[in-house]
Amino acid sequence: MLDQILHYDTELFLYLNNLGSPSWDGFWLAITNKFIFGSLMGIVLFVLLYRKFGLKYTLLLIVVVALMITFTDQITNLFKRTFERHRPCRTEGVMDQMRFIAVRCGLYGFFSGHASNSMAVAIFGGLMLRSQHKWLLFALISFSLLVAYSRIYVGVHYPLDIICGLIFGVFSGSAFYKLAQGLLKRFDTSRNRIEK
Repeated sequence: MLDQILHYDTELFLYLNNLGSPSWDGFWLAITNKFIFGSLMGIVLFVLLYRKFGLKYTLLLIVVVALMITFTDQITNLFKRTFERHRPCRTEGVMDQMRFIAVRCGLYGFFSGHASNSMAVAIFGGLMLRSQHKWLLFALISFSLLVAYSRIYVGVHYPLDIICGLIFGVFSGSAFYKLAQGLLKRFDTSRNRIEK
């Protein structure tokens, strides 16, 4: 059963990866770049959080986001070391059938850190700001899906790596959103006591 799932996963990867063309390579390499997509999401969220919460609470939320990304990264790395599923760009019988345009090819790929981190930030930011910006959650999730797909396009992740990363990102983003809500309520309560 598992072998069949992995076979379909490989077939889907090869189909999607080979849809790429040199004229689009630059776009997808930019989307997959951690500095570029991280900066875009970070700047947008900082500005919107600052407008809603002010500097003090925004700094608190930035700490929560940093903890969330660290947590998500560490779980991703744990899965990679545990399952040791080679990336397509390191798999015999796949390498010669695919397009590889990434800067480098890491060893293990299950599951995708790009997918999990970008989705975690999307869920966290979208939920924190949904009362002011109802469109933001949809926009951030859409951008996260672009980032996730870019990993297939450049040749470093199978679709199953991406799907599992996105699912974990939803879990992580939701959990840290609840943590942030609890911290904000606690700080509000403390501030009210001091003011009284």
